[in-house]
Amino acid sequence: MKFKRYLLITKPGIIFGNLISVAGGFFLASKGSIDPWLLLATALGLSLVIASGCVLNNCIDRDIDQRMERTRNRVLVTGAISLKAALAHGVLLGVLGFGTLFLWTNTLALAFAAIGFFIYVVLYSLWLKRASVYGTLVGSLSGAVPPVVGYCAVSNSFDAGAAILLLIFSLWQMPHSYAIAIFRLNDYRAANIPVLPVARGIEATKRHIVLYILAFAAAALMLTVAGFAGYGYLVMALLVSAYWLFIAVSGYGAVDDRLWARKLFAFSIVAISTLSVMMSIDFRGLPEHLLAAAF
Repeated sequence: MKFKRYLLITKPGIIFGNLISVAGGFFLASKGSIDPWLLLATALGLSLVIASGCVLNNCIDRDIDQRMERTRNRVLVTGAISLKAALAHGVLLGVLGFGTLFLWTNTLALAFAAIGFFIYVVLYSLWLKRASVYGTLVGSLSGAVPPVVGYCAVSNSFDAGAAILLLIFSLWQMPHSYAIAIFRLNDYRAANIPVLPVARGIEATKRHIVLYILAFAAAALMLTVAGFAGYGYLVMALLVSAYWLFIAVSGYGAVDDRLWARKLFAFSIVAISTLSVMMSIDFRGLPEHLLAAAF
């Protein structure tokens, strides 16, 4: 079915996961006062932008995908969709997405969506993914943009809350992505992609994972410390960070690194989804005297 092919190339799973983080940022900034039309425009516009980025990423990576077991059946590899059609599809989605954000959100939300798109498609997909071990680090910035877009669509300002969200989600991306790289190590080796486990080994990657989770935990707690989220959020942030760290540390004695990495990856999704939900429902306004001191 042709529609299904065009849907699959947009990577619906990635879009859905990002929608959860968009909602987290949007509801955090809204503080209980929800504009449903703004929420719809933000979610729809950014979903289309993300879909566009994923399609263009598939176009760029078609040679890599041929060499990786998990991607060799993608539609551009099998020829189910031509490169020309896929490019047109990606451009159209991008125009619709950016147009929606331009018409119904604000310039700041649009700007962050454009920055995330540029980082993912140009800096990461076209360049650093193939050339540098730091590709994951740069790519993490694009993955951290959705909650910031949601936040800025409401607040129309890049304040401490938006900066903390950017930090939380950037730090979360690193162990999440490294877990995938360990679990799919043979694929990355076959495609000659210099992710950290390929370039420096699994043991070095495990150390990086632990350090990034510690940094993620500290950043997650900052939302409450800075007065943007409540104590219910704080408790959940502590719990999910502690358990994620426990899984990470258990990797030092793991018999099967692939099995361990898969568990770490699975819980990373639970962790960030939990925080996104909690910041949506357990928000609080920044006290006036702190707000005045900050500015």
